Amino acid sequence: MLTDRARIWVQAGGGGDGVVSFRREAHVPRGGPDGGDGGRGGDVVLVVDESLRDLQPFRRRSHFKARRGGHGEGGNRHGATAADLEVKVPPGTTVVDAEREARWDLTQPGERAVVARGGSGGRGNKRFTTATRQAPRLAERGLPGDEGWIELRLRLLADAGLIGLPNAGKSSLLATMSAARPKVADYPFTTLEPVLGTVELDERQVVVADIPGLIEGASGGAGLGHEFLAHVERTRLLVHVLDLAPLDGSQPSANFETIEAEIAQYGAGLERLPRIVALSKADLVTPEVAARARDEWRERLGEDVLEVLVTSSATGQGVDELKGAIVQHLPLDAPAPPREALAEHRVYRPGADEGFSVERGGDGVFRVSGPRVERLLARHDIDNDEALSYIEERLRSIGVIRALEAAGFEPGDDVEIAGTIFELDPGAPFRG
Repeated sequence: MLTDRARIWVQAGGGGDGVVSFRREAHVPRGGPDGGDGGRGGDVVLVVDESLRDLQPFRRRSHFKARRGGHGEGGNRHGATAADLEVKVPPGTTVVDAEREARWDLTQPGERAVVARGGSGGRGNKRFTTATRQAPRLAERGLPGDEGWIELRLRLLADAGLIGLPNAGKSSLLATMSAARPKVADYPFTTLEPVLGTVELDERQVVVADIPGLIEGASGGAGLGHEFLAHVERTRLLVHVLDLAPLDGSQPSANFETIEAEIAQYGAGLERLPRIVALSKADLVTPEVAARARDEWRERLGEDVLEVLVTSSATGQGVDELKGAIVQHLPLDAPAPPREALAEHRVYRPGADEGFSVERGGDGVFRVSGPRVERLLARHDIDNDEALSYIEERLRSIGVIRALEAAGFEPGDDVEIAGTIFELDPGAPFRG
């Protein structure tokens, strides 16, 4: 079975911690701080692999975690940056990160998308040395990497798609035109998953997809409508297969309108794709009836379709003409080079994480929230007096202390940041 949807957990590596270290060597007095920085954590990167055809591997494994960065060491030795974790996906994969409102379309072999970024490493105590702080005894922790659930959706990369009601003869046509072997039977819903076939003509190859039978209400999700219609989105040409002699006694004109209405209601620009109409199962009617139907459909549709052809998978009638029409009306597009995939929505917005908010709870605790101040607290150990003094200085420099005082804060009051409550005394001198 084709696996065209998967939900996976991705977790980038956390950054390594900086270290507090002092150079201590014989005959080297006052060696000074030499703590190195932590390394950056590894990213989780999706990479398009053209050897893959569906998302089947993700049924066996759904959690992917990159390595964390190395910790800093004494002697100004920095921790190693962790290698990225590459996760292979087939061409035609759409990635949706609902939590961060991001989306990537991966179509070209070698294309890459960073779906979870590794955390940055913490600075060692050497980086905190200043003219007035000669022996700092604080270092930063590394930050955690991005993590969360993302959804993978596969849309077949076909040049042309065969659409039509169940049992319209699409699978038989594809089997006759190509080496594909879809399941064929005389009852509706034989095809439960899309099937690809390659049509070769005049030294050209085009990929044709047998899109499983649509039904009325498919655009609203009836049956497996959304899953089926999603595979039509990437095609450049639609072949509407219309049964000349429906076994259920329905009218071909009504069947045609049903499918076209669902295509239009689904949206995504499908209604603007060029069309070829293939009148199928011509062997079940007389040649006169088939010819009359072709002429009537040509007159009825006019310039709305490229061609109207009479076909029969049983006898081969019109199959070569249909192959030629598909190849003729598909433009020769040069393949795009591999590129770094860009999210349709920016995940990181310049300046979006600079703000903060201050509010006083009924328990008298002042709560400060905002990514910037939360990262500051995550990097430091508040049980370390020097680290706490440094936090207080940073809060003053970015305006948090001023906002707290405007809300009624006094030195010694409790402040909560990122779930941690501590006593803040910004008037105390820095103990560096």
